[in-house]
Amino acid sequence: MADPMPLPPPLRRWCMAAAGACLLPLLLQVPTGMAIVLGMVAALGYFFDRRWPALLRMTVIAMVMGYMLFTFGFNLGRDTGTALLATLLAVKPGETRTLRDARSLLGFSLFAPFAAFLQDQGPLVLMLAMLALGLLLVGLAMLAEHRPGAAPPRLDRARGWDTLRAVAIALPLALAAFWLFPRLSTPLWGMPENVLGQGGLGERMTPDEWVDLFADDSPALRVRFLDPAPPPRQMYWRAQVLWNFDGSSWTRERGIAELAGARVQAGDSVVRYEVTLEPTEQRYLAVLDLPMQAPEGGQMLADASVVTSSPVNRLLRYEAVSSPAGQLGTGIDPSLRWLATRLPAGFNPRAVALGRQWRAEAGDNDVQVVRRALDWIEQEFSYSLSVPPTGRHGVDEFLFETKVGFCQHYSSAFAVLMRSAGIPTRVVLGYSGGYRNPYADYWVVRRMDAHAWNEVWLEGRGWVRVDPTAAVAPSRVLDTIADRQRSEALLPEGLAPIRDLADWARRGWNDLVLAFDAERQAALFRPLGINQASATQLGMAFAFGAGAVMLLTLWYLMRGQPASRDPLVAAWLGFAKRLRRAGLAKAPWEPPIAFGRRLSAALPARSAELESLSRRYAAGRYARGGLPGEERRQLIAELRAFRPGKPPRPNGDSR
Repeated sequence: MADPMPLPPPLRRWCMAAAGACLLPLLLQVPTGMAIVLGMVAALGYFFDRRWPALLRMTVIAMVMGYMLFTFGFNLGRDTGTALLATLLAVKPGETRTLRDARSLLGFSLFAPFAAFLQDQGPLVLMLAMLALGLLLVGLAMLAEHRPGAAPPRLDRARGWDTLRAVAIALPLALAAFWLFPRLSTPLWGMPENVLGQGGLGERMTPDEWVDLFADDSPALRVRFLDPAPPPRQMYWRAQVLWNFDGSSWTRERGIAELAGARVQAGDSVVRYEVTLEPTEQRYLAVLDLPMQAPEGGQMLADASVVTSSPVNRLLRYEAVSSPAGQLGTGIDPSLRWLATRLPAGFNPRAVALGRQWRAEAGDNDVQVVRRALDWIEQEFSYSLSVPPTGRHGVDEFLFETKVGFCQHYSSAFAVLMRSAGIPTRVVLGYSGGYRNPYADYWVVRRMDAHAWNEVWLEGRGWVRVDPTAAVAPSRVLDTIADRQRSEALLPEGLAPIRDLADWARRGWNDLVLAFDAERQAALFRPLGINQASATQLGMAFAFGAGAVMLLTLWYLMRGQPASRDPLVAAWLGFAKRLRRAGLAKAPWEPPIAFGRRLSAALPARSAELESLSRRYAAGRYARGGLPGEERRQLIAELRAFRPGKPPRPNGDSR
């Protein structure tokens, strides 16, 4: 049966504010368009304070869920579940009209901040979740104190301090659980993958598809060099290697994983560095070209890319060693030569004919063919992010008609030309360059630094990196990523230090919190002479240390506090305490009126006064509507003034 008690407007507004605060961190994890739609639905439920008809609620839910499934391509994943929870919470205010509805709304809202942490564990989500939790605790306390027929409780300083005190009591236990509760090296269960990627470089490259990625200045990885950093022009961060071309798109070759890993001969310098990779939902590990070996937990493939056994769906930190001027390979397997020279039939006939012509004119000189392509790009081609779409013969259109494009166009066209000339060529996806944060000794590689280049096989030299985009003459660079970033930036360039400080803070959060794994936990007690703490030692430290800290915190916060914040309840407890000292203790189960009758029998001279006090207290504490304000204040004064061995003053005067 539905709760018949209506929800007073002040309480309803507070409950809506608490539910909205819980919804906010969840909206940050869904696509922008969906977040706007869900925000509008939640606002409708707030402003239209009448219960929506069942048919209207079902229609709104069906429409919003249909839009959600369409956005996620009718696939299920972790992000789809997050969006579904946000949808249900956004519709919930449309049916919140009674006290029971409000309790249900706030209880359901608790799941929203927890679900947001499945997508992002950053400090912003944590701060929003803590704010939502505080508002929600206040809302639950106000609902618990509300009495039907009485004025709704108001938010005051005392209630705010009560909420902070409750959080402070739980905080030591939460921190102790994070630092000391024994962790597993691998989780018992895995999280489903997201349907929509988180900005990682995919296993497919199609020209014209990276324009949105170039507008994303969020970090892709952060790097701390353990040796002197190489010049930025040598910072090519290898991620994916693409072999297969179907006429429009380049993709990975699955069979590469079955071959022996690549071998890199070190060049003039070897660089050690530490990478913190943001979640990508892909299996690659970004490494500085050329990697000498796979980082721990990774596998070096035959094309020198490094992959993991599962997608990177959390912040990942690893150390790697690379040689920017190293040599990749001394021989080429016939199967790899075939993969690196094949082209689909019926596509880009003019580019194929030109590559064959260059081969005939150069003879066996592969370097001359490569140089001829780069010279042509330098003389006649331009760089721009604004390019017209291409058709079936996209490479032909780029080479012979538009001659304008960005790295995807150049790497794809260059590979087709080289393969047409019989030179083994592949496309490499990754990032180029980086930005050194001036407030700390680390480099930031952003998603807008995504880049595509080529590797060609040259006899005696192995796989050689060729960046055809870099061959464009500076005078022919029409617009750059930096230009687009400046035009679309939310902050003026003068406020860029704020972004650097924010990134420095985020990196500190990543190192301190998100990268705290089982290995670091086991080394937590090294200053005490314990190199690798066992699960038993960690468990004992958690049980005894957390318990002691929590009890001390509880004692400190609660010392000197009254038993109740309600003045009427506090006066009654003081009244009962004085009677207990006089030998008339109240039983824990004894109701006020029965207690008053027993007191009347024990103190017959004051029976009328005692029965009046107990009866009026029961009415003020438990009856619907309570006591009027003046009568309530009078009762509080009389309870405080009562002394068992002292007769009452005339006319109830409590002075």
